[in-house]
Order: sequence, then C-alpha cells, then structure tokens
Amino acid sequence: MKLTVALSAILILTLNVPASEPSQFTLENNSLARTITIDHGILRTTQIVNKRAGTIARPAASPEFQIRIGPDDAHPATLLTASNFQVTAAALSTNSDGRSLNVTLANTNRGLRLKIDYDLKDRDFFMRKYLVIEDEKTIPLERVDVEALALDDAYQPYTTREITSRAPGRWNPGLGQPLYTSRSGIFFGIEFPAADNSVKDGLLCAGYLRGRTLTADSPYPCYPAVMGVTDDPKFITDTFFEYIDRIRARPLRLRVQYNSWFDYGSSVTETKFSSSVAKVNQELVIARHTPPLDAYTIDDGWEDAKTNWSDKVWKVNGKFDPDFASSVRAVKSANSKLGLWLSPGCLFNAKPEVPLLREQGFEALSNSLSMAGPRYMQALEDRLSELTRNGANFFKLDGVFGHLNVRDFDLNCRNYGIVSMPDLSGLSPDDARLDDPKYDEAKIYYLTAGTERLIQIFRKLGQIDPDVYILISNGAYLSPWWLMSVDGVWMINAGDAAKGEGRTGQLAYRDGRYFDIWRTKNIQYPMCSVFNHEPKKTDTNESPEEFRKYLFMSLSRGTSFLELYLKPDRLQTNDWDVLGEGLQWARKEFPAFARVHMHGGDPQKGDVYGFVAWSPAGGYLSVHNPSDKPQNYRITLDRSTGMLPNKQEFVLDSPLKGSLDGLPKTIRSGDSLAFELAPKEVRIVDFIAKPGEDK
Repeated sequence: MKLTVALSAILILTLNVPASEPSQFTLENNSLARTITIDHGILRTTQIVNKRAGTIARPAASPEFQIRIGPDDAHPATLLTASNFQVTAAALSTNSDGRSLNVTLANTNRGLRLKIDYDLKDRDFFMRKYLVIEDEKTIPLERVDVEALALDDAYQPYTTREITSRAPGRWNPGLGQPLYTSRSGIFFGIEFPAADNSVKDGLLCAGYLRGRTLTADSPYPCYPAVMGVTDDPKFITDTFFEYIDRIRARPLRLRVQYNSWFDYGSSVTETKFSSSVAKVNQELVIARHTPPLDAYTIDDGWEDAKTNWSDKVWKVNGKFDPDFASSVRAVKSANSKLGLWLSPGCLFNAKPEVPLLREQGFEALSNSLSMAGPRYMQALEDRLSELTRNGANFFKLDGVFGHLNVRDFDLNCRNYGIVSMPDLSGLSPDDARLDDPKYDEAKIYYLTAGTERLIQIFRKLGQIDPDVYILISNGAYLSPWWLMSVDGVWMINAGDAAKGEGRTGQLAYRDGRYFDIWRTKNIQYPMCSVFNHEPKKTDTNESPEEFRKYLFMSLSRGTSFLELYLKPDRLQTNDWDVLGEGLQWARKEFPAFARVHMHGGDPQKGDVYGFVAWSPAGGYLSVHNPSDKPQNYRITLDRSTGMLPNKQEFVLDSPLKGSLDGLPKTIRSGDSLAFELAPKEVRIVDFIAKPGEDK
C-alpha cells in the first residue's frame, strides 16, 4: 500500500500496525520527496528524491535513528535503533502550508516510547524530522542521532576536531557542522549549534551528545534534524547558506558601530565615551552624511570587579551610572543605541570575580565561571535582561567557553544533571591533558549543556528587545546554527590586533585566517556573519591612499558586522573622508554580502587572493597582491565564484583609482578578468547590472 498526499488535499490517514504488507508513506513538494516504509513494524527511509537536481538517493539498510543509553542497574550501555522498536501507529496529514507524517513507536522491554514527526512545507526546499523520547523510568541519555542513514555518497565537508584546553590557535571543535551528499545533492544536520554530526563508513549520523538523565514520564523533545536539497551538488554550500538565511533569529542586517577598546582600553569613562560618541557622529553622520551608527559600544572597563557580585553579577563601577543612563542619553543624541562588552565566563578584567564567586557558592572553574552552572547562569540571565531593559541594544559576549589561549571544561557537574565520566578524576578544568581526544565526549557534554543554557538566555533577550544584536566572541565556535539565536560569531583563533608589518601585513594576517577557516578547513559558516575585529584606524602614520586600500579590502570580506576601532581625536580630515566613503560603499554593496566567496591563494604565502560577492543588482570583486613582486592573476566569473546563474550583463566601476586598468567595460557570466598586479596592490571592481537585461 502506497499513500501519497496530493498538494491541495486536506487529508489525515491513520495506519494501525504491524501489518503483513509493507506500507509506504511519501511526503513531497515541488523540491523534494521522502519515502518512509514500515515493514513488519520496522520504520526506515527507503528513498529521497531531489527534484531540483533530478537525483535519487536510496539509503541502504539504515538505523533511521540511534539512541545511546548509558548503563544502569538492570542494563549495560545500549544502542537502540529503529529495529529495536515496533511502529504502533502512523498518520499522514496535510494542512494549508504542507504535510507531515506522525509515527509512534514502542520498545516494551525497555519501557520506551518514541514519537517521530516528518514535516515538509510546500514552499521549502528542506524538511524537518522531530523525535520525542518518552520513558517509564529514569535513563541516562548519552547520545541521540535523529537521522542515521546509510548513503554511499555522504561526506563531511569539515573534519577537523580540536577541542583543546591549552593549545593556543587550535580551537576547532567541529560542532554544529552540516553533512552533504556528493551526487544526490542533499544536506543534513541538527538545528543545534553543539550537534556532533558525522559520516563514518558510509553511515550519516546527524545527532548530538546529550549527557543528561531523562526523568521517568517526562517526554524529551530532541533538537530537530533538517534535510534539504540543492539544484546542483557542486554548489550545495550556497544552498545550505540560503537555508541558514531563512532560519536566522533576525534578518541579516548591516551593523555599523563604534567600539571604545582601541580608543581608551579599560580606562574608558562616561566622559571619554560620550566625547567619542559626539566626535564620531559629527564627523561621519553630520559632516559626511553617512547613516547614523547602529550602536556605540563600551568595551571592557565598565565592570566593578572588586565588589561582591553574589546578589547581582556584572555591577557597574563608579565611572558610569549604575544603569548607564548618561551613556544611553549620549548615544540617543546621535540617533543610535548603546552596546556593551561583557564576558559570560568572567574573563579578562572580570577575572578577579571568579574566586570571589566561588567562595559564594557559584559554579567556578579554574579560570572562569561554568556556562552550565545553574546558579551563575541564572544570575547572568537576570543581569543581561536588566541591561537590555535599561537600553543596551547590543552585547559583545567575549570569553564564552574560554579565550584564545586557555579554555575550561566543567567535568564534575553531576549535581546539575550532566553524566559523570569515571576517567576524569585528577583532572582540573583547564588541564593540558584534556587536549587528548579521548576526553572529547566529556568536553562535549559540557559544551552541549553550556550552549543550551546560552541559547535560552539569548532567546530571552530577543523577547525583551526584538531588535537586539548579539555577538558571541572569544571562546565561541563557528556553527551556522548559532544564527538561530545570535547575529554573529567570532572568527576563532585570531588576535584582535592583526599581526604583520604595515597595512599589507595586517591584511595578509587577517585574510590568512579566512583562508585557513574557509579554504583549508572548509568550515560551513557564512562569512557575512563573522566578527573579524576590523576595520581599525588609530593613528595617522599612513597616506589616505594606503588607508583607502586597507579599508576597502577589509570591507570586501563581506562581513555584515562592521565594528569600528578608532581613536577619533587622532584622525585627520582625510581619514574621516576615506572612512565615510568606505561606509557608504559597504551600505551600497551590502545586498551582495550574503553571497560572499573567497578566491585565489593563501595570503600568508604571498599568493594573490580576494573576495567576490553577488546580488541580482550586481556585486563586487576585490583582488590583493600581498607580495613584494608583481603578479598576474585571472579569475572566471561564474557560479563557482558565487555569480548568480543568469545571462545578465554588468558594467564595471570602482571606488579605487586604477582598479579598472586593463579590464573590459562590461562582463557576463562565464567571462574572465585578467589583472597585472603591482607589489602590494589592491583592486576593487564593482559590477552594476545593466537595466532591462534578462535576469
């Protein structure tokens, strides 16, 4: 019996199982179809059709899902799959915007019941799979894979795993990364940043380490799995980012703001801050007609780390009003909002509070507070909520699971529900021995718990202020599913001050980190939502031309978060002119930022490289020769470099003198551009769509 739902019908079909004849259910729309079979009471996916690419994937005998239960008094550690359950009911239904299959399963020997929902919306190129676990007694749930399918073309685009405590520059947890198929053009994942997705020996597992005990008769809803399809497997990353753009907590926004750190460091005061607000607003907004900045941010230096925080964490020192009222008025006068730096783990200048809070019974680790500690995390939520209500619209959360050099892991938190592992005795939270991969599960249990608690806080802030902007910085990790609750993530393993001689060296350092993250390691995270500590302008020891090249090249990375690190009192008229030009260019090109790609070679090896981005209205290309020798470079502009697949013609323009030398006046998809580059030369080429062209 095969049951396929018509798109226009309102239908509910219920099947009582087991049945002697296999039953098939197909959920489909114009993009994809997934067929689920129930054979002798066993559930499995038998076919996935990618209608966009015209491909079909037929999983081999697959687990469908996996639930790993820790040992208890009656049972050893157990891995349960669909073959260990009997389907007791299945219902296929449609509504006004899609269709779903609801399946109930039971394992009577273990007293476990499952509810699985496959949900597909009419207009989506992806579907979700939900799993709810119900148990009759308390069980330690170690891991759950919501998807477990044997697909011979499945692969992991990102494979690096370094969950380190004391390994500077080697913080690559690899959590929350999607999985792809190479021929059928399908992506999979779990909508949770700390997901532990993998492909091993052809078995695709989309799941996560839970590490908590489930209470009897208390249903546990797992994080949903997602499965989507692309029109061409070669460009599956672009399609995956289109999906991420749909599920963001808030739409992608160009965020331009000032930060006080490179202006005053920790010596910032209300008077100094307000002075810089007025100066930046006067020079950029009033004199050069840029739109008002989105925020002015007080960085590290406002917290009072010498007082008792047991009744309220993150108290304000005497340099600012207790509720930042004067600062709020100062930024309001510039038609802007207040931003605040804060370290969730109490690192940097807040570190003196760690031993003080430990004495008060808060969950302190070696160097920081635990992101899984119930008492501290509730205090942090209360304080961030209060600051939001007081007018803070932006939070730069610096020091989440540690910082660039040292990270703590809460290994002994059985008192608040995390599974205890016996081989951790004698290890401190920042023990160098934790760098050994054999401890990865224990570390991920903590990262899972901390990520869950942080997400709860971030969603609370979004309820208080729907326009809030949240950035997680040092100690975070790059998972695209963070963007379901925050707006940007730090680029990881990079200094806040770009190393290198002169502007060329600074660009090569920062862009070398881009090359390592996106080209070498192939991380699946949109460049447009990364925080990269640029641009900076703190002195006048360079010509306007040199600053202009640096500024436009750094803006061409396509990050939507532009935090300006300035010393406003040192900048000259020409500096403000260049900065104003750059910000106007970034706003003009912002629609293309969502499709930014890196091209070329390794900046730190002296290779020519750059960035290219497109929107239906046009786009831009940047090219940089960081070496001290002339180099020739050619790039083909087509879908492999992010160009939209159309026949439109584009006119070339540039904000930098000399950028169009030797280039044609117009280009179309498939054309190449050849550059003869002088040493340390930067070129910026804008592409402007000709009106009336076929899109």
